[in-house]
Formats: sequence, structure tokens, C-alpha cells
Amino acid sequence: MAQAGAGKTEGKTATVQATGPFELPKLPYEENALEPHISARTMSFHYGKHHKGYVDKLNKSVEGKKFAEMKIEDVIVETGKDPAMASIFNSAAQAWNHAFYWKSMNPKGGGEPKGKLADRVKADFGGIDALKKKLAEAANGQFGSGWAWLVLEGDKLAVVKTSNAETPIAKGGRPLLVIDVWEHAYYLDYQNKRADYVTAVLDHLLDWEFAASNLA
Repeated sequence: MAQAGAGKTEGKTATVQATGPFELPKLPYEENALEPHISARTMSFHYGKHHKGYVDKLNKSVEGKKFAEMKIEDVIVETGKDPAMASIFNSAAQAWNHAFYWKSMNPKGGGEPKGKLADRVKADFGGIDALKKKLAEAANGQFGSGWAWLVLEGDKLAVVKTSNAETPIAKGGRPLLVIDVWEHAYYLDYQNKRADYVTAVLDHLLDWEFAASNLA
């Protein structure tokens, strides 16, 4: 069965039972592991209801179709080209985005990138502070629901934002990490203070080792 997940740390994520070809990856940490920055209550709803809901809807929507035999990344790329396939695209992309988001955070995250990634950050942004500022601007500046990404575009790092279920991989992009700015990612803990949530993720949770693994 195909995992509805992404990134290069699949070994950290076991799977749970699902009815259909795509499985919900198990969280790479306990639901309370990101406290006090993201509560277990938020994780329970976000992962157990929203993420699971996307996987369940994807499995239902691909039943009897060729997409049931494809990798989730290929489903996203193919359905993203056809507006008539928007329902499948939205479910597949949201399942992938969420799996990537969980891996973009770590209970021992924050700090600064090291090695090759640190060199690229300095060359392309001028340093970690400038990169975090751009990520904050993208996350806080996204109108409505969406995502703020650190991606590799050609031979340079870049910060981009996407709306709703849109994802860089739909157009061949290479994401390194992401911040979810859908309201369900933060509203139980921060209410309307999205900026406080973004700051907490940037300062305490981002997993730079995961980002570096996607650069390698």
C-alpha cells in the first residue's frame, strides 16, 4: 500500500490501517511532543481528523481508477493538470502536504541549519535571520488558507507560498520544509494570532536536519 506521505525520513514513520491504497503515516512523534508550542489537542484534531480525512477521501475518490495504482506524487502531478480532477488533486495534495509538514517539525527543532544547508542559506538569503524573516512574511502574508515553503528552485533556495491544497511538487518543485497556515493548524492554541504560531514554529520546531536531507 502507498503511504500518503513524503520526504526522505520514511523510516521514522510507521503506518496505520486504512481502507484503500493510500495509508495515513503515523506521526514521527507523540501528539504531545510539540507542547507547549502546539498542543496535543491541536495535534489530535489536525492529524486525527483533518489529515486522516484527506486520506480517507482520497481513497474513496480513486476507487476503481488508475490513480489507485500510482504513487501519491504522481497522482498530484497528473490531476493538477486537469481542473476536472480537482477533488482528487485536493485530497492527494493535502494528504502529502500534511505528511511533509509533520516531518518539517521536531520536538528538538529550531536553532539553525548546519553544513551544506547553512552555506546555501547564507549564499541565497544572507543568513538564517533573513531566511526566517522571509518565511514569516510568506506565512503571515498568505491570505486565507495555505502553506509557506522553503524550496530549491534550480540551483537556488527560495521561499514561496501556496493557497489551499496547492503544493510545489505539482509543478516539479523540490520542497525542503513547510509551515501550515490553515486555521486548523493553530486556532485552538493561538486563536487569531497566526504570527505567534509562526514565530513558535520558526524558533522552536523547524527541523533543519529534515530540510538538509531533502537538499542532499
